[in-house]
Amino acid sequence: MLLSMTGFGNAVRQSESAYVSIELKAVNNRYLKVSMRLPDVVARFESDIEKLVRENIARGAIQLSFRVRLTSQSNGYSIDRTVLDAYLQQLAEMTKELPAERTSPVALSDLLQLPGVVAESELSVESVESVWPTLEAALRETLGHFQDFRRTEGASMLQDLKVQCDSIERQVDEVEKHAPVVVSEYREKLLERVRKAIQDTDVPLEDKDVIREVAMFSDRCDINEEITRLRSHIQQFHRFLDDEKSMGRKLEFLGQEMFREINTIGSKANNVTIAHNVVEMKAAIERIREILQNVE
Repeated sequence: MLLSMTGFGNAVRQSESAYVSIELKAVNNRYLKVSMRLPDVVARFESDIEKLVRENIARGAIQLSFRVRLTSQSNGYSIDRTVLDAYLQQLAEMTKELPAERTSPVALSDLLQLPGVVAESELSVESVESVWPTLEAALRETLGHFQDFRRTEGASMLQDLKVQCDSIERQVDEVEKHAPVVVSEYREKLLERVRKAIQDTDVPLEDKDVIREVAMFSDRCDINEEITRLRSHIQQFHRFLDDEKSMGRKLEFLGQEMFREINTIGSKANNVTIAHNVVEMKAAIERIREILQNVE
């Protein structure tokens, strides 16, 4: 099963103690990075929230936005009379010093907007703790929606990866089929060049010299080991695709190994037809790399 690293999830929960709204957005990242916008009233739960996220997500850059409103009576506001009286006293003194035409009545609503006049009531530990069940339920629901989104995207990527693997396997079959021809073609070309070079001379053409040269070439262009390793990597790639867990990092590593074998095949074979097969395989590997950048 593959899981996408990008996705979205949200949830809203309300109880007697609180109203909680959560949004989760994720993009691809090599490691897990969690950032959150958390109201001060529930900041004490940050480590609990991150722990829950890490239990469900292995990789990606996660952004969490929380909106929390307490519904208990303890979440009220009060007017600080001392601060308000201080403002009023200063206004009274200024009024005495200014001409009458430069003064005007001050509304109470204007005073309430001054810093420190309205203060949020201190919340009890019990009031804050009572928010956690609602917050946790909303977070679990958000993560559930996010997982559904990732599974849907992952299923699409899984099919695409299998298509690319099948394409590579078909090209490997063609390479393996054509590989024996490479040596025989080289032998014929070598003989033709030698015959042209000595046709006007008395130098004899020794079979052992040709055999030795062809044997050296055959050894240099032998790609059987690379084909065997490449097939093994492809089989393991399929096993990881069908695993119960999302194996993004292991798939990335296998993709690198597959590319290395394909590259070696292209450099050793020294054949136009095989070179075309290698180009097709490299194109498939590039597509695999692109997809795996977004797999957990």
